[in-house]
Amino acid sequence: SPVCLISLRTMAKSKFEYVRNFEVDDTCLRNCWIVVRLDGRNFHKFAEQHSFTKPNDDRALNLMTRCAQAVMEELEDIVIAYGQSDEYSFVFQKKSNWFKRRASKFMTHVASQFASSYVFYWKDYFQDQTLLYPPGFDGRVILYPSNQNLRDYLSWRQADCHINNLFNTVFWNLVQKGGLTTSQAEEKLRGTLSGDKNEILFSEFNINYNNEPVIHRKGTALVWKKIDETTTKTIKLPNEEKEKEIVVTRTRKKVTPLHCDLIGKEFWEEHSEILEDDS
Repeated sequence: SPVCLISLRTMAKSKFEYVRNFEVDDTCLRNCWIVVRLDGRNFHKFAEQHSFTKPNDDRALNLMTRCAQAVMEELEDIVIAYGQSDEYSFVFQKKSNWFKRRASKFMTHVASQFASSYVFYWKDYFQDQTLLYPPGFDGRVILYPSNQNLRDYLSWRQADCHINNLFNTVFWNLVQKGGLTTSQAEEKLRGTLSGDKNEILFSEFNINYNNEPVIHRKGTALVWKKIDETTTKTIKLPNEEKEKEIVVTRTRKKVTPLHCDLIGKEFWEEHSEILEDDS
């Protein structure tokens, strides 16, 4: 009966609701940039089992970027994202109050949207190649109080992209073209500096690393850009019998991938709308 239902609801609130006290407050500190970084879980094995091209598989990189675009389009307040290899970082507005700034909400929403998008868009990039099992992604939330902290974080991730890609480019050329085993290639590169690796590429394989695809060397930054979209519409004007075609131009914001340097000032001067006043 209705009375019994009301009684049960009242009991549920009074007797059992205490369990909510076990929830931990994970509100992110205000006036800080919120960064959610995702990493592919055990993606070395995933890449092997799905026959990713070495040292870089453009299909996989473009799929990661498509997933990141889906995240930015779906979730509020993301002003920039940066990705390389099997990781992506999403930067939320410094003053965002999305989900009351709860870290768990930021992390789980980003991770679930990204992972489901990876499965959803897989066939767009890998065509007939079967996805053998669902990929996993782990996430973390990091807070940065100042614009310089945020810029240094993104610079760190882009420097990591350069270091890893230079190593992988030399390593796989030594294996695929130089005839070395993976162990021999590792031994040859042990203790080498960037200059040494560049010299090996140029002298042994006639490769100038600076001419390698910029997406491999710099990674991918996703930003919001205003795009003019033109469409043709057919309308019927008052007091006229014939229909008339008119061109309509609309401006909308679109998530746009860029392959460029984030460490210098040029990017930040060109996209000054990303950073907020530190004061």
